[in-house]
Amino acid sequence: MIKMIKNKTKLSLFLPIALISMFISSCNTDDTQTVANFSNLVIEDQFNVEGVPDASLWAYDIGRGPNNDGWGNQELQYYTEQAKNVRVSNGLLLITAHRESFEGAEYTSARIVTRGKFEQAFGRFEARIRIPFGEGVWPAFWLLGNDCDVNIWPQCGEIDIMENFGRNASLISSALHGPGYSAASAESKGFELSHDRYDNDFHIYGVEWSPSRINFYVDSSLYHSITPNDVDGQWVFDHPFYIIINLAVGGNAVGDPANTQFPKTMAIDYIRVYEE
Repeated sequence: MIKMIKNKTKLSLFLPIALISMFISSCNTDDTQTVANFSNLVIEDQFNVEGVPDASLWAYDIGRGPNNDGWGNQELQYYTEQAKNVRVSNGLLLITAHRESFEGAEYTSARIVTRGKFEQAFGRFEARIRIPFGEGVWPAFWLLGNDCDVNIWPQCGEIDIMENFGRNASLISSALHGPGYSAASAESKGFELSHDRYDNDFHIYGVEWSPSRINFYVDSSLYHSITPNDVDGQWVFDHPFYIIINLAVGGNAVGDPANTQFPKTMAIDYIRVYEE
C-alpha cells in the first residue's frame, strides 16, 4: 500500500551507476554533521499488496540500456517486468536475477524507478533491504537527477545510497557522482560490518540530503558525510531526484558471475521518504 502525501511529476532519463572507488569505514562520523530534522513522511511503500509493484509509484526500465550496451557498465542482464524477476509477495518487494538466455542476454533481472511518478529535492530517503551476494551480483538503491534528459550524466547528479559489488558480503558503499567526480573518481566510501554479512539479514540504508550536506547511513550509523567543499567539481544536488532499485549482473565493477549460483533475490521490506 502506497502512502503518498506529495507527488511531484517531471520526466527524466535513466542512466547507469558507474564504477566507483571507495574508502572503507567501520565507525560513525561526528554527530554534529547531521543535516536537518526530516520528520515529515512524504511517501511510503510497505509492499503489502500481493502481485506487481504499485503502478502509481513504480515504473520499469526494460532492456539492456538505451544503447544496448549493458547500461554503460557492460552488465550482462536484460531487465524485464516479468513476475519471476519482480513481484510483491508476503510483504516484500522481490527482485530476482536468473541465469537464462533472453533477448540476446545471458541473465534476466529487474530495475524499478519512480521517474515521472515521484521526485524530490532534499529529505531523507531510506529502504530496509536484504541483499543477495555472489561474484558478479550487483544490488543497488540509488537516486538520479530528473534532468538527465537535458543535463547528461554526470551533470544531472547521482546519489548511490547503497550498492554491493559482489566480492565482499560484509561491505557496502555509497557515492556521489557529478561533473568532475564521477565513475572511478566519484566521492565514495564503504562501510564494513565487523562480524556479520549484509546478506544475512535486513538493514536500513538511508541518505539525508540538504542543500549544504549529504549524509549516508547504515541502520543508525552515520558513516559518510559530504559537503560542496568536499567535491572536486560542480555541486549539482539542488533539484529533484527519483528513486531506482535494481539488481544487476556482471559489469565492469563486480566481476564474472559464471561460477555464481542463481537465482539471486534482493528483498525490500519498505521504502520511505521524509522532508522537514
